[in-house]
Amino acid sequence: MNLHEYQAKDVLKKHGVAIQEGIMVENADDAVAAAKKLTEQTGTSWHIIKAQIHAGGRGKGGGVKLAKNLDEVKERASAIIGMMLITPQTSAEGKLVRKVLVAQDMYYPGESEPKEYYVSILLDRNTKRNVIIYSTEGGMDIEHVAEVTPHLVHKEWIDPLVGFQAFQARKIGFNLGLSGNAFKDFTKFISNVYNAYIGADATLIEINPCLKTSDNKIIAVDGKMSIDDNSLFRQPDLAGIEDKLEQDPIEVEAHSYDLNYVKLDGNVGCMVNGAGLAMATMDIIKLSGGEPANFLDVGGTANAERVEKGFRIILKDPKVKAILVNIFGGIVRCDRVAQGIVDAYKSIGEIPVPIIVRLQGTNAEEAKKIIVDSGLKVHSVILLKEAADKVKEVLSA
Repeated sequence: MNLHEYQAKDVLKKHGVAIQEGIMVENADDAVAAAKKLTEQTGTSWHIIKAQIHAGGRGKGGGVKLAKNLDEVKERASAIIGMMLITPQTSAEGKLVRKVLVAQDMYYPGESEPKEYYVSILLDRNTKRNVIIYSTEGGMDIEHVAEVTPHLVHKEWIDPLVGFQAFQARKIGFNLGLSGNAFKDFTKFISNVYNAYIGADATLIEINPCLKTSDNKIIAVDGKMSIDDNSLFRQPDLAGIEDKLEQDPIEVEAHSYDLNYVKLDGNVGCMVNGAGLAMATMDIIKLSGGEPANFLDVGGTANAERVEKGFRIILKDPKVKAILVNIFGGIVRCDRVAQGIVDAYKSIGEIPVPIIVRLQGTNAEEAKKIIVDSGLKVHSVILLKEAADKVKEVLSA
């Protein structure tokens, strides 16, 4: 589950991380009121207006603007709210901005120049450890920094048995070139960020930029956070804050049916029971000359109701030119699945694309007979190669 910046900052703040204060609003008038409130609370006279969408690179697309007075706050908020924001991480159409974060300006004059750093925490699956990735080159595209100047990107792995240690916090601070009060502030800052990562069951925390202000404070100016969906049962404060409008509506509907669905960009829909079989099915589709349009795992109970919902979800994608159903009958018998497919087909009515059904396992032959005898426009196969050949045939027809 992805969080907006303002939500991620709330989580960070609860764990003692110093953040750039801000207020989320959904219209320009509220943005002005929020700016006034921030001025009273923090003394800031300038404000940053930030689009709240699930995509990075917002500044490059015009989604982050500086406002030097209240008139500019209203003007900037009016321009950003309602825009289709296009960034390097969105589609060509962009994402609709429904809300903005009115935040305090942290780049005020002082005894030294502000300096931006990059900090993130995620799981390194190769080492089976959490890793802190950090760099002196914050505020930029970290992928570009890693490609062009990899020596400027550092990593610190955390032993899961002992957790994040004080010496590691100091090591990171030294590598970033910090000293004095900024160094002391950073060691506390990074420890609290790691505590937030563990405490919130996060899979990613990214702070870019992590700012050393002109008076040597360490502040999270931006915040990106993803939460492990499987842990939401023990995160009641986070479970209800997911922004459904930021997700693909088909994926949201599929989730409401308890179907594991991910939309892709291909032309062959697939319905499978089991994640491993789904991956193999997508490989078969590619080998046959097609492209998978989705990942859809209906689970072990592939009954008529779940099959029907699966068909309806797949058919919402106009790019789908064929559907491959690949079910292994282990826990569930193939003949029962076949009858479920027939019942679902009749319930939906005429399905406008060819359907290839491969049922393998318990009662596979009986299942094929049910499909053939139904008289429906369904192609029944047994072997994976048959399925691949049939997909190729219907796509070229």
